[in-house]
Amino acid sequence: MSNVFYRNPQHDYPMVVRGEGVYLYDANGKQYLDGSGGAAISCLGHGHPVVIDAVRAQLEEMAFAHTMFFTNQPQELLAQKLVDRFGESDGRVYFSSGGSESNETAIKLARQYWLARGRDQKHLVISRHQSYHGNTLGALSASGSPVRRKIYAPLLHDWPKIDSCHAYRYRQADETEREYGKRAARSLEDAIISAGADKVAAFIAEPIVGATLGAVPAVEGYFQAIRRICDRHEVLLILDEVMAGCGRSGTYFAFEQEAITPDIVTIAKGLGGGYQPIGAVIARGFIHQDIVNAVGAFTHGHTYVGHATAAAAGLAVLKVLEQTNLLDSVAATGNLLSNRLRDAFADHPHVGDIRGRGLFIGVELVEDRETKAGIRKELGLPSVIRNTAMENGLICYPGGGTVDGQDGAHILLAPPFIYQPGHVDELVAKLEKTLKQVRFV
Repeated sequence: MSNVFYRNPQHDYPMVVRGEGVYLYDANGKQYLDGSGGAAISCLGHGHPVVIDAVRAQLEEMAFAHTMFFTNQPQELLAQKLVDRFGESDGRVYFSSGGSESNETAIKLARQYWLARGRDQKHLVISRHQSYHGNTLGALSASGSPVRRKIYAPLLHDWPKIDSCHAYRYRQADETEREYGKRAARSLEDAIISAGADKVAAFIAEPIVGATLGAVPAVEGYFQAIRRICDRHEVLLILDEVMAGCGRSGTYFAFEQEAITPDIVTIAKGLGGGYQPIGAVIARGFIHQDIVNAVGAFTHGHTYVGHATAAAAGLAVLKVLEQTNLLDSVAATGNLLSNRLRDAFADHPHVGDIRGRGLFIGVELVEDRETKAGIRKELGLPSVIRNTAMENGLICYPGGGTVDGQDGAHILLAPPFIYQPGHVDELVAKLEKTLKQVRFV
């Protein structure tokens, strides 16, 4: 008997008691290879001594002081490091407790920016179908995930949405990838014009779509076109890097690979690496300055904004990445994992696509490779894969609704950056075993 309100009260959860490196251990001593970092969180694996020491030292010195009254050194140092990586010296960082809070904050920030500019009609946030930006009501309003939105629909804003840039699903046979990217981007311009540019505050998108589609990057040139469209119509560009950021894609920010700079970027998950709950919103300097000039302050706040211990953990994670040059290995290990997956599943009749960047990789599962027909929802395949993989000692992150929000299935892989080649082999072997044990039709 437990008093915990579980995510799924019908499921029997093993008791995890220890984490070490890329492995977790339950109370029975069973070992699990972490193949997804939980949900793209544990970038440094488990039990990293540098982060643990930093958290312990901060707890002993000063665990928490509300930022209504004080600032603290960890948040100041972490903000400076994040702005340095963002690439604009006058950028500003607003800390949160996680990804949903970060995206909620970004949406509110965009609204208040336009109010500060005297453009009070600008309130709509355009996003994309098959996206996920979080579970607060504002972030869920911007999310294009039908399953997550369904029961809360009466509480949500019905904001405009366009299709994601998903070449595997939407590129036509006679299109090059660049032609498809231009066509996909034009749908944003059409949506802005349809809604009225004077009413659109922002466009929010994941540079690499995570939980809903399974690590889908945009085609080359898409986000450059998106940036131009946003500038042309005076729409803020918000990039949600809650999953893909903090080095997961092979560069600290995924947008670096798109050769653009967003107006606002959100991060979380890998920022604290699972050692503390922390997220951040990084905004270009002009957004901060216009709000300060107009009203003096951002009308928003949460209790744990700038939490000193959480910021100390985030600072330690970032220092480890910098001092060990760990990001240099993300792309190489990701390439190794992608190639091993392609070799292992080259002839698998139900593996339709393997994609992603760095150590953010998706395996899309289909009913038929030729037609790309999605796995039927009623099979409950994502849950079956998750449970079977755990029986085989592997933690992965399956998802459903990949095709249309109902049918379709994928597996998201986002292992710790400290993976060695032997861990890649172990992951692929356990995933092969798992997919041999489940039913696809």
